[in-house]
Amino acid sequence: MTPVLIIDDDQELCDLLRDWLATEGFALSCYHDGPGGLQAARTDSYAAIILDVMLPGMNGLEILRELRQSCQTPLLMLSARGEPVDRILGLELGADDYLAKPCDPRELVARLRALLRRSQPAQDGASDMLMHAGLRLDGGNLMAWLDDEPLQLTQSEALILRALMTRPAQVVDRQTLSREALGKPLGNYDRSLDMHISNLRRKLGPHPDGRPRIQSIRGRGYLLGS
Repeated sequence: MTPVLIIDDDQELCDLLRDWLATEGFALSCYHDGPGGLQAARTDSYAAIILDVMLPGMNGLEILRELRQSCQTPLLMLSARGEPVDRILGLELGADDYLAKPCDPRELVARLRALLRRSQPAQDGASDMLMHAGLRLDGGNLMAWLDDEPLQLTQSEALILRALMTRPAQVVDRQTLSREALGKPLGNYDRSLDMHISNLRRKLGPHPDGRPRIQSIRGRGYLLGS
């Protein structure tokens, strides 16, 4: 069974998801308050985390901010509020995916499986060490370094970087990046890829001469510059 942590104060939903996910091969651990869930995420090992925004004691965005300082476990956020600002802020803070409540358990399972597929070590040439302009990325375990200093990248950020580093100095279109890094086609109004790239740019910083490491090519996509 694949261990998954859910932090959500809706006990009825947690019971439903625990039963549903068990039939799909997931072992769900449930916590109904923010501090308890954060402690579990820090001390126990999970393949993925499902995190609600509205929680007693500590809200989900605060938990996400704390977790992303040291934990890069694939994370899916849930929210009943449906506000675009929650989705944008969640992605900016490092969530890998976002799902509005109420949600179909089948969609939740599909998104969990997509997150876990993307987090698996590569079984082909993508597992080679990639190097470009001071950047180093292990394409298998998605660990990255800049000038020999480790980078704390989320799964989505590391997969975007891998897609760009396998095509150095080439423009990679947004649909290709979304399919390879986020596991989905990009909708017309979907800004999740742009949020992840914004976070990645911030972590990489510019070149010494001030040029951005990831360049946006209007109407075409993104390019990893030298």
